[in-house]
This record gives sequence, C-alpha cells and structure tokens, in this order.
Amino acid sequence: MSRHGRVRRAARCVRRGAAVALLLVAAGAAVACQGEVPASEAPPADASAAASAAPPERYGFGRPASAARVAALDLDVNPVGTGLPPGRGTAAEGAVTYAQKCAACHGARGEGLAPYPRLVGRTPRDDFAFGTDAKLVKTVGNYWSHATTLYDYVRRAMPLTAPGSLTPDEVYGLVAHLLAENGIVARDAVMDARTLPAVRMPARDRFVPDERRGGRDFR
Repeated sequence: MSRHGRVRRAARCVRRGAAVALLLVAAGAAVACQGEVPASEAPPADASAAASAAPPERYGFGRPASAARVAALDLDVNPVGTGLPPGRGTAAEGAVTYAQKCAACHGARGEGLAPYPRLVGRTPRDDFAFGTDAKLVKTVGNYWSHATTLYDYVRRAMPLTAPGSLTPDEVYGLVAHLLAENGIVARDAVMDARTLPAVRMPARDRFVPDERRGGRDFR
C-alpha cells in the first residue's frame, strides 16, 4: 500500500473512533435523563434516613424573653387609653420639646417641611371631604380619630433621629401642644392617662369600628 493510501486509512479510523465516542456520550446522557446518576454522584446510603428524621425541638438560637424585655416592646395604646403610662404634660411644656426635637422636620407651627407632613390644620372644619377631594391634607386636627393614637405614634416613632427616646412626660406634653395648636383642647389643659382618652377628636364620628374577624384568635 502506498504511503498516501496508508494516510487515508488512518484518517478513516480516526473518524470512526470519534463517532463511537459520540455514541457513548449520547448513551450516557440518555441514562442520566432517565434518573440514573454515576456511582460517584450518588447520595450516601443514610441520606434518605437523615432527611426523614424529625427536626430538633430547639435549634439553640436566641434566648427566653424576660418580663422587662417584653414590657419594653409592649407599647401599644388603644382608643380607651389602655397602655398609657403614668405621667403628665401641658401644651406649654410640649411647645418647648416640640421646638427642640420636632420643628426641624414639621415646621415651627406644625405646617410641615417637605417631605415631612403637616401636623396642624382644621380645614375643612365642618365636613370630611377626603374621599372626594384628593388635594386635602390630612392633619391631626382634621383627620385623626383618637387622641390616644397620637400618643402611641409619637412614643414609638418620634423623633425620627431617635425614635423611642422621649419620656412619658415629653410625649404627653407634645400631644397637649399639638391638640392645642389644632384648637381641640385648651392651652392650659393637662394631658395624662385619665384626660387624654376623654378628648373628643373632630373627625371621631367619621370613622366606624372594624368588627371584621379572621381566623381563630385573630381580629
């Protein structure tokens, strides 16, 4: 056989070998698609048993909540005043706190400095047109339904730079100040756990109780 013939024969052998290799790879892929995996990739024999084992009762994270820690987080105040702490405050005292810790965001007179909301305003005084006039601005004086909600929110969230840092007396004073600025209470009124729930907000009758109930123990 000539040298040229031997070269052609060798080339044919190489092509046949490549074709066989491709067939073997395709066969292996078909087996894998049917759910079989190489022995080297099979899970250990005890993997299924471990997966079906019951989880531990405890994972060792966190710590039991102490009564003091629960009390520090249990800050909600409901409309009848449950949750209000001991303390007192007047509008004059609240004006001082407001100037120091609130005016930078809400304005010296509660007019609001964008993007922070306006707090003072009784317009409109005699109607409640928020459902028909989107331009109306909601304030403490024309929209909030309960004075106790004002205490709850201020104590939790204000001032923005240090929420939760106000004392009960400071919060009572701020609430008295905002209510007086909105013409809801007299400027010499004292706000405390007894007098605050008795405040009748102008928009109170514009809301109805939500009596919907969800699942067990949910309201």
